[in-house]
Amino acid sequence: MASSATLPTDIGSIPTPAHCTADFCLIPIGTASPSVSAQIADVQRLVEKSGLKYVMHSAGTTLEGPWDQVHRVIGQAHTILHAQGILRIQTDIRSGSRIDKEQSFEDKVAKVRQILAKDTE
Repeated sequence: MASSATLPTDIGSIPTPAHCTADFCLIPIGTASPSVSAQIADVQRLVEKSGLKYVMHSAGTTLEGPWDQVHRVIGQAHTILHAQGILRIQTDIRSGSRIDKEQSFEDKVAKVRQILAKDTE
């Protein structure tokens, strides 16, 4: 286990991880309709333009890239929906990083599928 380091006085000098994955589910609250597919489509347009690697799924979107860029896009998603008059947005985010190797979200899924394939051998 690594030893505990003293926290710098200037926390702005602490870098963020070089690479991460973040799974997020953005939830507009107080919309006129229970359907939010139009708002999610707007978020997906933003994600597409961001240039980050991503995959949309039924319960959100997974982004991959530099920590600051990934989390900036999630914040920008809030901003574009607030600009549409949505007063409140709640977002669930699961972020992960590792420093021993760079591993894509496809790599993670492929590894589990490889293990499952052994079950049928």
